[in-house]
Amino acid sequence: MKKYFIVAFVSAVLFGTWGCKKLSEDTPLELIGQEIIFDKTDSLGVNAEKFLNSIYAGLPNGNNRITNNILDAGTDDALPNAVGDAVQYFSNDGVSPSNVVDNVWAKNYANIRKTNIFLANIDIVPLNLKGYKDRWKAEARCLRAMSYFELIKRWGGVPLIGDKVFTAEETIDVSRNTYQQCVAYIVSELDAAMPYLLTANASTNGTFAANFYGRFGRGAAMALKSRLLLYAASPLNNTTNDLTKWASAAAAAKAVMDSVAAAKFTYALNSAATTAHYTTTTLAGVAPSAALATYVTNVNKFLSVFTTASNNEIILPYMAASNSTVEVLNDPVGYTRASSSSGKTNPTQELVNEYEMTNGKLITETGSGYVATNPYYDRDPRFPATITFDGLYWLNRKVQTYDGGLDRPFGYGRVTKGETRTGYYMRKFMTSNSSGTSYSNYPHVFPIIRYAEILLNYAEAQNEAVGPDASVYTAVNAIRGRVGMPALPAGLTQTQMRDKIRHERRVEFAFEEHRFWDIRRWKIAATVLNGTLHGVQGTMASGVVTYKTVDAATTKFDANKGYLYPIPLNEVISNKSMVQNPNW
Repeated sequence: MKKYFIVAFVSAVLFGTWGCKKLSEDTPLELIGQEIIFDKTDSLGVNAEKFLNSIYAGLPNGNNRITNNILDAGTDDALPNAVGDAVQYFSNDGVSPSNVVDNVWAKNYANIRKTNIFLANIDIVPLNLKGYKDRWKAEARCLRAMSYFELIKRWGGVPLIGDKVFTAEETIDVSRNTYQQCVAYIVSELDAAMPYLLTANASTNGTFAANFYGRFGRGAAMALKSRLLLYAASPLNNTTNDLTKWASAAAAAKAVMDSVAAAKFTYALNSAATTAHYTTTTLAGVAPSAALATYVTNVNKFLSVFTTASNNEIILPYMAASNSTVEVLNDPVGYTRASSSSGKTNPTQELVNEYEMTNGKLITETGSGYVATNPYYDRDPRFPATITFDGLYWLNRKVQTYDGGLDRPFGYGRVTKGETRTGYYMRKFMTSNSSGTSYSNYPHVFPIIRYAEILLNYAEAQNEAVGPDASVYTAVNAIRGRVGMPALPAGLTQTQMRDKIRHERRVEFAFEEHRFWDIRRWKIAATVLNGTLHGVQGTMASGVVTYKTVDAATTKFDANKGYLYPIPLNEVISNKSMVQNPNW
């Protein structure tokens, strides 16, 4: 832990020049002093704000961040296209204290230290912008709260260090706090920050102001509290099923919803197809012709959430410069562009089967209308907006993932990397403004928290606290109605509603780093990750493709230890008070 507490101030330079006290490029990084960052003559707080912005760079970014893979490639929703990729260690029991995949311990404690430095020194700056200093302090406390949340959802209780800034000479000897102590601390920090944060994070005309979008507003703090309390109420962390914890989680989500209803926040489910990803021509044959125009609109509405630089659904985004990285890493492999397509993310048949028919029935239900010879027809509009399947139009042609097709040239079972292992590729987050031979940079704003989550957080917590009342139906049906899916049937039991909510989270949030944590907090990972994950094999004959389900990977999850990450070995060695998680 020690080396992570002594991160230099210099990371702030990533966010611009230093104004009147510009440093030469060969200045030793460790010699940049606090007096430059927290300048007692800087009435605009230019350098201090840059330092605060550098803390924002530590927010979670989900796009292909684990050796070019998404985190959900370590769940039952997807596989990496290379059998040896480290993210799959989560689904084949390959993680260990000396090999912690997704090891963000260092990153988050570095951010906590930077926050503490900021809070300890910001009062030196004679900021003459009314209200800004209090708001910056509040934003910093929220960023620190986010770092602690990122730690406890992986490791359980971690050391809480308060406002202390450790020096390079100090030996770190800090015990772990309990999970509940950490939750209480994070809640207290968020609650204390809220009064000083921007109320609506938007301008008066309802569109997000460019200089505030991406910052912690009051709504983002409330949304993080909603997620935190939902996790704390879940079976992994609430072993006695204390219903008051579920009620608290429901109340936290409802507070955001009530603020939206009162027009304090402008958050909403995106209802505009701002980008025409598909047309009735390119999606012809995917839905009945009589309903095709509406279907296309619903697909585009959903895709527009992830390909619009700013929109009212995303409460807290990870901001990044326009780029083509998502396309480079996830394009079907038959598209040869400036950089070779990688096809890294391969959705499983298990996830594909989760998408209902447009009549609201699962493909296995009587009366669904599912036809095995045309398996991708008339499915939930979120399906073609999330998963690339054989025959889906992409850029300038239809995708070919049958054996020998352009996007699966070797065929099922013949390679261990380089093409899809499941017969599918990821579609979500991908932009369609490029050609078949070249990329264009485009906004890729990863949704850390979006309003759809608040609705489903509320539905889950309220259902567990009191059962499936009318408000639970309203929240879930809003998510479904946004893409034209029918409302849930009346009269569901609490257990049936629980299953419906879990289904909705899976299809709505696929590849957004929810499934990975959901199967842990619900304690179902041992069920869904012990066995075999599947894909599809397509065979072309006389111009017709036939499909069959095939094995894609064997999975293994150890319930005795796998629900929490192991503490990184170097932390256990360097901090004599650090206690390892059970059975690691």
